[in-house]
Amino acid sequence: MPQKKKSATTGNFEPKIVAFCCNWCSYPAADGAGINRIQYPPNLRIIRVMCGGRVNPSFVFRAFEMGADGVMVATCHFEDCHYMFGARRAAENFEKVEKMLTMVGLEKERVRREMVSAAESSKFARVVTEMIEQIKKLGPSPVHKTNQKDQSTGKTKVA
Repeated sequence: MPQKKKSATTGNFEPKIVAFCCNWCSYPAADGAGINRIQYPPNLRIIRVMCGGRVNPSFVFRAFEMGADGVMVATCHFEDCHYMFGARRAAENFEKVEKMLTMVGLEKERVRREMVSAAESSKFARVVTEMIEQIKKLGPSPVHKTNQKDQSTGKTKVA
């Protein structure tokens, strides 16, 4: 039996978070959190990327279009980046995202960039937990309210 989506007004809203995680640092941190049984909310969907610097701002906005309530870009620390410039490029791209968010009417608190090394599993879990709580306070993303599936065709209608 399918479950009904919980309402934000009743306090039962469970946000969907998409995290773009660097293959070399933040993804192993997420893996380490699981291996070490460090608990964090299951609302996170991880997309593994070779480098956080390759996360184009359009990927962030596409995640919102696809139903995310928040997006996190997790990278290496600047001095630990395997590609030398990737974490810095991610920071530059993130600044662009923050500027564009206000233009489209989204709160900049819906996105977060974090530098997490492979040895920082507990930090990864803490950051995810903090972000989930922050998004719960904001409520559902207004973007996917306007994107509804047409029941007859199964295609997304953009209002």
